[in-house]
Amino acid sequence: MTKIITSKYIKLIFTIFILFACTMKAQTSNKSDEPVTVNSVDLNKYVGTWYEIAKVPNSFQKKCASNTTATYKLRKDGNIDVINRCVEKDGSTSEAKGIAKVVDKKANAKLEVSFVRIFGISLFWGDYWIIGLDKEYRYAVVGTPTRKYGWILSRTPKLSKNDLDEVFTILRNQGYNPNNFEMDVQQN
Repeated sequence: MTKIITSKYIKLIFTIFILFACTMKAQTSNKSDEPVTVNSVDLNKYVGTWYEIAKVPNSFQKKCASNTTATYKLRKDGNIDVINRCVEKDGSTSEAKGIAKVVDKKANAKLEVSFVRIFGISLFWGDYWIIGLDKEYRYAVVGTPTRKYGWILSRTPKLSKNDLDEVFTILRNQGYNPNNFEMDVQQN
């Protein structure tokens, strides 16, 4: 009887160990599949207005037809005010105000953004990872760990062909398919 119980316990422990090892491997491989952020972001250079050049289509921007911008302003508490604007199909302007917080204080390249505030409390935070950035801050590539969302931003309404080629190379290297990005209309 003792041998049977011991044998059952050994099998149970071995099974739990195998399940644990498989779970850890899955979690580790998921992390290694995530996009890699840039090494460093100077938030003082990053704030200001960015023009949206392209995006992975998403539900919260489906009404935007043209002239999409994101304006960032540093706050005294270290967070960032966010104002996203676009022109809708009917010609009206849509505006969404939010807040961003730096998650990775060492590089400043991983942020979370919230556009939902109730009683002064921000809810529903979304990832905002800077995975590509021109050394002169002329363009930025923003992604998320799951690659469900992505944006190409520029300080000007249009990017040169060379800059766009660089951005598409960054996207491919980060596991994104550039064909999944929808080009925006920026009218002067």
